[in-house]
Amino acid sequence: MGQAAPSLLILGTRGVPAAHGGFETFAEKLALFLTGRGWKVGVYCQDEVETVGERFRSTDWNGIEQIHVAVGSRGPRATLEFDYHCVRHAAERDSVCLVLGYNGAVFLPLLRRRGRKIITNMDGLEWRRPKWSLPVRAYFWVNEWIAAWTSHRLVADHPAIAGHLATRRSRDAIATILYGGDPVGAAPASALEPLGLEPGRYMTSIARIEPDNNILPIVEAFSRKRRDAKLVVLGTVNPANRYHRRVRAAASEEVIFPGAIYEAETVKALRYHARAYLHGHSVGGTNPSLVEALWAGNAVIAHDNPFNRGTAGADQAYFHDAASCSAQIETLLTDDLALKRARDAAVKQAAAFAWLPVLEAYERELLQLGGYDQVSYAMDIAAGAAANDRIADVSTGTA
Repeated sequence: MGQAAPSLLILGTRGVPAAHGGFETFAEKLALFLTGRGWKVGVYCQDEVETVGERFRSTDWNGIEQIHVAVGSRGPRATLEFDYHCVRHAAERDSVCLVLGYNGAVFLPLLRRRGRKIITNMDGLEWRRPKWSLPVRAYFWVNEWIAAWTSHRLVADHPAIAGHLATRRSRDAIATILYGGDPVGAAPASALEPLGLEPGRYMTSIARIEPDNNILPIVEAFSRKRRDAKLVVLGTVNPANRYHRRVRAAASEEVIFPGAIYEAETVKALRYHARAYLHGHSVGGTNPSLVEALWAGNAVIAHDNPFNRGTAGADQAYFHDAASCSAQIETLLTDDLALKRARDAAVKQAAAFAWLPVLEAYERELLQLGGYDQVSYAMDIAAGAAANDRIADVSTGTA
């Protein structure tokens, strides 16, 4: 290459390969994309251990540096400990820093003081979640401000989030970049058998079972009458959690709780063969689970708010309470024409959430923030692609 390879560190996730949620999936997609284009990429990975011996160690995964950070705590304290040591380590590296979420933003001034360039995906409105106590909500609110003013660039994954961030920073400091997804063209129905499900005879809810995700009104709505169908509620259910107990108590015998499922092929099959997807998120931006439902061609019944309408589009169904949710469930269970219209609309809407333009938009932001020569970089990419083409020609005997 004509110049030093651009360098990126990704903070704020549990690490790669992805095994938990949307940010981890995005971190994996972006890291693989950039390493394939000549970047040096490191992703911080959280290792929970009984006793911390070696705090940092690096391994290679598909050309990505996995920077393992050992933490000896559990729960929220472990997350804070992890975030602190990630920032401390990143401050010593000459790389652009992409921070996913602002929950550990209290440590970002350490990066800024060391002259590191910071771009933060500001995620959703964490401080609005009713599950948090007032002190915790205050902590997240303060962290949002810290991230907004410490970061050189902010990323909003939804226009409504960009509008909110504009009350913290000027619009020219904010980039709106959506979330991506992959088409689901087929999935084995055999994955449904252990749960006793039949294709097209169930609906899904895939979310943490929390008040702001409106799982209780969804379960109440489905359980108002016999449906001759199932509702599959994916997510951890803890009997010690009062809200979880209320959700279980509201459920009819047609509602099943298989727990949290992280096996990607099983989740894909559950989406693909569902009659519809119920989405209750109320305080996020472009939610990954909703995007994945669109790519699976799911008809959607979503909580009525600007985030969900902006993602799923005008042709899906929306609810604001258990009664309206029940009516939408009844429609999609009994009206095959309405179901087909919603499914066709989902496939069309999904095209707005393709991964390639999302990843390219991040790359442009990172190149500019890092001060990399974008013309030289583009020439290097083109030269590398041409070299790869020549290698392919030789290997296939077409040169």
